[in-house]
Amino acid sequence: MSKKSVKTMTSPRPHDAVALILASSSSYRRALLERLGFTFSVVAPEIDESVRDGELPASASVRLAEAKARAVAARHPNALIIGCDQMAACDGIAIGKPRDRDDAMAQLRSMRGRTIIFHTALTLLNARTDRCQTALVDVASTFRTLGDAQLAAYIDRDQPYNCAGSVKCEALGIVLFSRIASDDPTALIGLPLIRLTDMLMAEGMQIL
Repeated sequence: MSKKSVKTMTSPRPHDAVALILASSSSYRRALLERLGFTFSVVAPEIDESVRDGELPASASVRLAEAKARAVAARHPNALIIGCDQMAACDGIAIGKPRDRDDAMAQLRSMRGRTIIFHTALTLLNARTDRCQTALVDVASTFRTLGDAQLAAYIDRDQPYNCAGSVKCEALGIVLFSRIASDDPTALIGLPLIRLTDMLMAEGMQIL
């Protein structure tokens, strides 16, 4: 994505007193935020998203969500900025993105019949006041026991090489699961709208 911000127009709201920015290049998060009907901008945070040695996946997700928001705040000091990050973990160990098709197949085989936790962190930073709200929303996702041919068909259709655990849950990847459990189902896609609504209201944003 270009380093320039991308303006996304939804329902105009004259009473919105502060600019709202989504610090993410994800088109899926953008589509989720559009549900709330605000006018907002999209700015890629451009940070190092590496996990630190010994850092737990949930902790890394929270740290990176805030880091993304603060990176954008440095360029937009009067905005409300939404930072998000998601990490998948199995038995507390982070599951990374696959290197190639063989690696994707190996990841999906290893998760058959198991429950994986998707840690989705959310930050709302008021760059004007430096008030920072954070939340971590977990989604427990139980995988179906699918055969190799089914997994291969999924990989070929979704090409999930930029997704942790080879799961593009916003697309065909949802069929990999037999069950998901969370108090905010949009967290699975990467932007927990229920929790975000609470945060925006706390900043005086009118949702309805």
